[in-house]
Amino acid sequence: MNFIDYLVLNKTQILNLLVEHVKLTVIAVGFAIMLGVPLGILISYVKKLNRPVLGFANVIQAIPSMALLGFSIPFLGIGTLPAVVMVILYSLLPIIKNTFTGIQNINPLTLEAARGIGLTKFQILTKIQIPLALPVIMAGVRISAVTAVGLMTIAAFIGAGGLGFLVFSGIRTVNNNQILAGAIPACLLALLVDYLVGLIEKMVTPISLQKNKKSKEKQRKERRYNKIVLSLAGLLTVIIIFSTIISSLGSDGKVIRIAGKDFTEQHILVNMFADLIEEKTDLNVERKVNLGGTQVCFSALKSGDIDLYFDYSGTAYGDTLKYPPISDMKKVYNTVKKDFKEKFNISVLKQMGFNNTYVLAVTNETSKKYNLKSISDMARVAPNLTVGTTLEFLNREDGLLGITKKYNFKFKDAKGLDGSPRYTALINKETDVVDAFSTDGLLKKFNLVSLEDDKNFFPPYYAIPLVREEIIQKYPEIEPVIEELGDILTNEVMIELNYKVDELQKEPSAVAKEFLIEKGLI
Repeated sequence: MNFIDYLVLNKTQILNLLVEHVKLTVIAVGFAIMLGVPLGILISYVKKLNRPVLGFANVIQAIPSMALLGFSIPFLGIGTLPAVVMVILYSLLPIIKNTFTGIQNINPLTLEAARGIGLTKFQILTKIQIPLALPVIMAGVRISAVTAVGLMTIAAFIGAGGLGFLVFSGIRTVNNNQILAGAIPACLLALLVDYLVGLIEKMVTPISLQKNKKSKEKQRKERRYNKIVLSLAGLLTVIIIFSTIISSLGSDGKVIRIAGKDFTEQHILVNMFADLIEEKTDLNVERKVNLGGTQVCFSALKSGDIDLYFDYSGTAYGDTLKYPPISDMKKVYNTVKKDFKEKFNISVLKQMGFNNTYVLAVTNETSKKYNLKSISDMARVAPNLTVGTTLEFLNREDGLLGITKKYNFKFKDAKGLDGSPRYTALINKETDVVDAFSTDGLLKKFNLVSLEDDKNFFPPYYAIPLVREEIIQKYPEIEPVIEELGDILTNEVMIELNYKVDELQKEPSAVAKEFLIEKGLI
């Protein structure tokens, strides 16, 4: 499928995500202006506040955006609120600094003259200082607005939507069409925002202060044109925001929120179970796909931001409950079910039919070169090999830390790579070994060799639906629906479904629906 075909086929999704992106950016920049301009004015009058306020804004700017986002989740949850708050914080510095600088750099003689004619401090601020400083203030707003468009892409990590969904989803599935479908509109939006804020900047700058050699008549015509463009842009933005609010007010009260992590299999599961629940019950489902890793999803479930998500028994046992890895499938499941109920008031439903355990994989070329069939074979030559793994696997006892102890080997080097880029690094021969999930469609796409875990190190990773207890009590009808479909999903089925997304570049929602229809479930 070429890029144009992808755009035509997914135009509705792209348009919806663009609208979400505009809405989030406008809200965030609007609040940043409302906070930043008064703060800039305040510190230009109260000198003692100058350093603390600018220092705080500088510190915020220096914190990595993903770290700030992750830190905010326990306090703000997921979705729109933390995304908007994060972008507001990052947008403050240019606005505060430019407001302060604009006011400070006004000619003292002008202020003296204002005082001389009897203007009060408030009148000097509103009639002299702010109008003269507006071009500088607007330059700060312009920087913040353009930066906010790009920064808002990471909102997709916490289920807030926006064009980042396409970018990150495309990276996970090595789908360049999807990446471009998110990146190009984001770039065009940034250019449009820069143009519109530039028009506002011209509008607020007195004609006498503009370095413009056009005649006054031409300048007036230009201003009329700018007013029309800005009015249309403002009207469109208001329509977008209000239509979103109205549509959210009109949603049915019987809604459950199903979330998934940030890789292909989870995208398919969310859509598949959402479709089936909507078909078999009178519930509506709000889908929050691509929500990030285990900790983001689990925190969202505990805080009530989502009602259900799909984890894996080994992940819940080792990563969440911190038990040392074991290979006893029943003990792992029963322990997770009991502990989650007692400690978190979360119900663990019947585990599904597929075991998405970890595997270590190499290319065919590497397998033949070193005669590798099992992890024990690889342990012999590991000092010659570089491993590229997900960040989670790199630091977990049921990941690289534990397996190197169990098999008593050490790699030449270990690189942390997020999601699908680790496959790209393997194919480009920048690494020699990757961690993978046994049902991963990319294993088939790149024709990789999975090494046998001949010492049974990896725990079982059967998919398990985690549901808030109050939801399962309120809507008990969802349990048999979920269990019926879970029994059908075997390893072979999930590999084939993942392959259709990763290699054939089909949408996860379409793959999920096709499967349900094929099985006669909807």
